Amino acid sequence: MMEITIVLDHTSGEPLYLQLYQFIKNEILTGRIEPESKLPSKRKLAVHLDISQTTVETAYEQLLAEGYVESIPRKGLYVKEINSGLFSKKDERVNPQKEKRDKPSDSFIVDFSHGKIALEAFPHTIWRRLSIQSLYEEESALFFNGERQGEWALREQLAHYLYQSRGVRCTPEQIIIGAGTQYLINLLTLILGRDRVFSMEEPGFHRTREAFKDQGVQLKPIPLDQDGINLNLLYESGAEVTYVTPSHQFPIGMVMPINRRMELLQWAHEREAFIIEDDYDGEFRYKGKPIPSLQGLDPNGRIVYLGTFSKSLIPSLRISFVVLPLLLLEKYNKDFSIYKQTVSRLHQHTLEQFMKNGHWERHLNRMRTVYRKKQQMLIQCIEKFLGKQVEVVGDESGLHILLKVNTQSSETKLIEQAAQMGVKVYPTSVYYQIVNSSQKPMILLGFGGVSEKEIEIGIQLLRVAWFESE
Repeated sequence: MMEITIVLDHTSGEPLYLQLYQFIKNEILTGRIEPESKLPSKRKLAVHLDISQTTVETAYEQLLAEGYVESIPRKGLYVKEINSGLFSKKDERVNPQKEKRDKPSDSFIVDFSHGKIALEAFPHTIWRRLSIQSLYEEESALFFNGERQGEWALREQLAHYLYQSRGVRCTPEQIIIGAGTQYLINLLTLILGRDRVFSMEEPGFHRTREAFKDQGVQLKPIPLDQDGINLNLLYESGAEVTYVTPSHQFPIGMVMPINRRMELLQWAHEREAFIIEDDYDGEFRYKGKPIPSLQGLDPNGRIVYLGTFSKSLIPSLRISFVVLPLLLLEKYNKDFSIYKQTVSRLHQHTLEQFMKNGHWERHLNRMRTVYRKKQQMLIQCIEKFLGKQVEVVGDESGLHILLKVNTQSSETKLIEQAAQMGVKVYPTSVYYQIVNSSQKPMILLGFGGVSEKEIEIGIQLLRVAWFESE
């Protein structure tokens, strides 16, 4: 049974029963009270609104008389279906913007989302057991606020893992855990100072770009060349901070070679600038030898290292982290220690136990195998079904590739054609601050969250959508 809440004006001179009647009538006409809904009893509504039952009864009798409700013996009053199109129209104030809704992902046959992972390989049983252990009575201290930078034990595990896997040199004191990369970008902008000139790769991750802009900083796009961010243009920009994704440029996908990394470090040293290195999916590399992080190569403490568990574990965990160089750590401790931790201590404790007991390393090894097979399947299907009509871009690492499509159709048209065949693919234009409409359209395909069978079906459907439907 619904509740009806209205603030009645006892001083207006208009009878209370009339105010109540008009309110309920309007709610019915606008669809906020739906047909066949049961109205509250006279007694309950009178108590709820602190008015007399007589007032409620008189309002209900008027609704009955005008046909908005009907009385069903021994059951109560129910709202009737109003057949007139004029009166049954929904109140447009409920959704004033009338936004065009995206088709739900589960209505597609195949969804090549780059934000999804291989849930079938997630160690549910182990994670459930460790989560339950975090709720045991002896762990009850986890129910209180923890350290502002995150649980010390988890930061110890992270420092050890980052050194072993990515060559990141840091202590637990330098690590801050936060609920997602965007939150950490906002915090970093405050620490670095909004008065600095910021820059980032063009194209680059749009959510990061918007986070910078929302902080009100001057943000300059720096185009890429074949090795990553263009150093000549970076020097010319006058930037004091730059954001890069050297291990797997997003979205283009190139891996920044060692020479360019050293040149970028030299820029930071010469300009006394800072580099934000986002290593969002550096665990997954399929070609060539692993390249150490920028942070591990930097002798001058000019690198801010960002990482996340969204790709390697599960996105909903919302655990990301940043490693601050000592210069910025000092400023953080001085000016920003007021900010509390944003990640559940229970999740942090579960992850710490997951890493401490060796499950994390085994999980990563398993996921590398899973994603390598999926990527190989994707490339093979593209070669088999799409052939030379497309070009694969950025297949050295990560959980997505780009398809440069040899067609006269626009990016929007290609996405629409794919959707008509039940396949969801994604644009790359959103990652550009300045869109170049003259270049061939590139479509983003994520493969982490699709099965090998779905990959094959999806690529065959794309062939029909793009090259056989004309």
